[in-house]
Amino acid sequence: MKKTLTMINIEYLEVSYGRKAPALSIDQLQIGRGEHVAVIGPSGAGKTTLLRSIKGYVRPSQGKIEVAGVNLWTARRREQRQISRRLGLIYQQFHLAPRLTVLQNVLCGTLGATSRWRSLLGCFSAEDLRIAWSAIREVGLQEQVHQRADTLSGGEQQRVAVARALAQQPSVIIADEPVSSLDPAWTEDVLKLIATVQSRHDVTLVMSLHQPHLARRFAERVLALRNGRLVFDGPPSALSDDRLEELYRGNNVISLDRAPNTTRSAEATPA
Repeated sequence: MKKTLTMINIEYLEVSYGRKAPALSIDQLQIGRGEHVAVIGPSGAGKTTLLRSIKGYVRPSQGKIEVAGVNLWTARRREQRQISRRLGLIYQQFHLAPRLTVLQNVLCGTLGATSRWRSLLGCFSAEDLRIAWSAIREVGLQEQVHQRADTLSGGEQQRVAVARALAQQPSVIIADEPVSSLDPAWTEDVLKLIATVQSRHDVTLVMSLHQPHLARRFAERVLALRNGRLVFDGPPSALSDDRLEELYRGNNVISLDRAPNTTRSAEATPA
């Protein structure tokens, strides 16, 4: 079996807000380079907290998170910035600058690799423009490249967001409910696009989804959270209707067995 480098490593992670019970508590979790992972669970299960923790927006109460072998909270600031540049984000509400054009929004994805004064002045290099145009072509928005973002449909705006993430040239893409604001037709379109981008660039994709049937269709591996705990980790084929019913039903009992982990063997990647 081909070994795959570990891109995300979580050990004895706990995230708490104030004096409340932990919002997230995961003993061990490894996600390999190039994996396509969906995170599901009822509202308040900890999906967004997990994604924000991986991005480095939430500091753990205990435990650690490593991305590409770098601990997000103990590494030097320079290493933290380097890792942050490698994490592309796709949001539920797009988070575009509405008055900027498609091209200008996608160029924002290159800011992490641009000097501070150039980014403040909005001065982009020929290489930045090449990267942005390449991302725009990949998501099929060449004809809309000079349109303002707020003139686009919701699905087109999410395509812009995917292009902006691509412009970062990421190693990891984190997508937080990327289709919750879209109608069924655009949902299908955007999830196919994200899956194609993930496969073509061999990036690690961690995507939270509110609809479990979409996780079954579009992910290679599914993580299910309940009350902040990981209660399922396995292939979509092992996620039966009975398991889903137990995951989402309205009580506090968790008895889902951990499915056999079919993910590729992993070994640490160098920082």
